[in-house]
Amino acid sequence: MNKVVESAAAALARAGLKDGAVILAGGFGLCGIPENLIAGIRALGVKDLTVVSNNCGVDDFGLGLLLATRQIRKMVSSYVGENATFERQYLDGALEVEFVPQGTLAERIRAGGAGLGGFYTPTGYGTIVAEGKETREVDGRHYVLEKPIKGDLAIVKAWRGDPLGNLVYRMSARNFNPMMATAAAFTIAEVDELVAVGAFDPDAVHTPGVYVDALFQGVGEEKRIEQRTVRAPEAGR
Repeated sequence: MNKVVESAAAALARAGLKDGAVILAGGFGLCGIPENLIAGIRALGVKDLTVVSNNCGVDDFGLGLLLATRQIRKMVSSYVGENATFERQYLDGALEVEFVPQGTLAERIRAGGAGLGGFYTPTGYGTIVAEGKETREVDGRHYVLEKPIKGDLAIVKAWRGDPLGNLVYRMSARNFNPMMATAAAFTIAEVDELVAVGAFDPDAVHTPGVYVDALFQGVGEEKRIEQRTVRAPEAGR
């Protein structure tokens, strides 16, 4: 089955994205984010979205574009990042935020994709993270029950993909993308390169095509760096 579509707009139309949807958005900072899909969601104008992502990009790029248009009602994140709009909307009460420890966030998404009912973790016990949650003591150590996260739509970014939807990520751009691809009712992959079936070894596949419903090759993507740090030039050079 060929899952390739011509654009982000076509993929989102196939997904049937509506107001109030829960979206799992891959990426870490500005690394491994599906830029074209974010722009496509902005163009659709859907609102009251709950977005699950490690953070929310920056003010003028990534998921920050959806904050600027106030299409996001709630963020489930582990980090505010460099986004002043995120901070301002949260402090003003315009944006609901659920902060989740980063490892817990990753595991909650993985649990959603694996069909698990939840898991116990020591992270957050005795803090506000554990308020209102079931706790349990096991072998003298205290744990917090964390429930799985599942979405209506997952938007992920991959390096390469084939018409069957098999995906390969590149280095740190893998981040949250693989588990998010498994944990939604409909998954769209934006890829740098579309390759023929059989172009990569099956053992090299990070996300099997069974999890992907549509994919397309991104266009005009900007490889922006969130924070550039360079060494000061040495004296005399």
